[in-house]
Amino acid sequence: MRIDLHAHSTASDGTDSPAELVEAAARAGLDVVAITDHDTTAGWPLAADALPAGLTLVPGAELSTMSVDPDTGRQISVHLLAYLFDPTAPALVAEQTRLRAERRTRLRAMADRMAADGLPVDADEIMGLLPADSPAGRPHLAQALVRAGLVGSVDEAFADYLSSRRGYYVARRDTPVTDAIDMITAAGGVTVIAHPFAYSRGATISEDVLRDLARHGLTGVETDHPNHDPATRVRTRALAAELGLVRTGSSDYHGTNKTIALGQETTEPDQFEELLGRASGFQIVKG
Repeated sequence: MRIDLHAHSTASDGTDSPAELVEAAARAGLDVVAITDHDTTAGWPLAADALPAGLTLVPGAELSTMSVDPDTGRQISVHLLAYLFDPTAPALVAEQTRLRAERRTRLRAMADRMAADGLPVDADEIMGLLPADSPAGRPHLAQALVRAGLVGSVDEAFADYLSSRRGYYVARRDTPVTDAIDMITAAGGVTVIAHPFAYSRGATISEDVLRDLARHGLTGVETDHPNHDPATRVRTRALAAELGLVRTGSSDYHGTNKTIALGQETTEPDQFEELLGRASGFQIVKG
């Protein structure tokens, strides 16, 4: 079996619609794909309705969370993958609604700062291209910068204009990761830390924090990710074994926003079965 448990659609910051995402997964030879848009489950029914025969869909989301570095007090962004939870759980709905609204406010503020500096960026135009109530984010602003000819790619936009080193950057207020784990667990789901030691993406949590999260109820850790080098994968697998965490591997596919292909990284079938066995909420959908 070929299993990819981390992929995004136009419901957040991917370029494939949910229907196109599952069709692309089938073409890529996947047996299982998870839809994990940022802070939204809007793509679930659309992906399920378009599911090709023979493909299994895992409903999920990537939650915007944060941890505090115990040594420096600095806030560290933590991407928490959540699977098979009840999307109608009241506490979860309220927090995800807050996050989506805050993401839109943040995007507009950053776009307005750029426009005030003379860059050809229009906040209203960017927002008008987004689905209603979708979780707007820096990737949408990056796409606008590409369209304006200011950069050649989304990655270049993040390295330059959207970097926290630039005056255009606006911080956001994410959910404490322990609170998010509690909400997903209460909603019957399971949680996996995405690319925990992807140092090229910026500051990461420490191994001690991962140990604390495992004690708190974290289900698994994404060991195999395009931003994990070989040594990091070996060490993360060892930590997963030490802490009793499920190991996953995933592409973090975003369509044409990134050069990564669906199925570039995969999850071992026995680990997938272990992940399913720990969930008590929503079930997988089979095509």
